[in-house]
Amino acid sequence: MIQFQVTVMVEGGLHARPAALLVNRAAQSQSKITLNKGDKQADGRSILGIMTLGVSQGDSLTVRVEGSDEEHVAEVIQQMFTHSL
Repeated sequence: MIQFQVTVMVEGGLHARPAALLVNRAAQSQSKITLNKGDKQADGRSILGIMTLGVSQGDSLTVRVEGSDEEHVAEVIQQMFTHSL
């Protein structure tokens, strides 16, 4: 399992478009991806779940990746947040 923190820099937070990009990447992986914001948790393959987290610009998320391709998936997700999705 790999766990790391990211800060959402995209204007408007994780609204529909950036959430959809994240879900599409998650769907291409074999790993389970979980996003946490405070006490809320969402499946990385659920656009509705991600949007219900209410993530705004500047918020921090804890991302947990667990599975056979976790190292690659974690790197891809970190790059997505680094490049503002």
